Amino acid sequence: MKVMLRRNDRGLSVYVPKKDLEQPVVAQEKETLWGGWVRLKNGWVLELPSMEHETKLPVTVNARRIGEEGGL
Repeated sequence: MKVMLRRNDRGLSVYVPKKDLEQPVVAQEKETLWGGWVRLKNGWVLELPSMEHETKLPVTVNARRIGEEGGL
């Protein structure tokens, strides 16, 4: 699914246009973000593509939903 990652004064967030949903990131697998998973406040876990560490935000990427908190 296409998602937009952006950083604001409250931290990193993910916007899912198809669902008109924006959620803050509460946990992430890798400090560099790319090539790992992120957990959103609503419990969704998204796998992000591998990208250069210096990739500037905001950016739209194809992410894959791999589960929900408690369902991994």
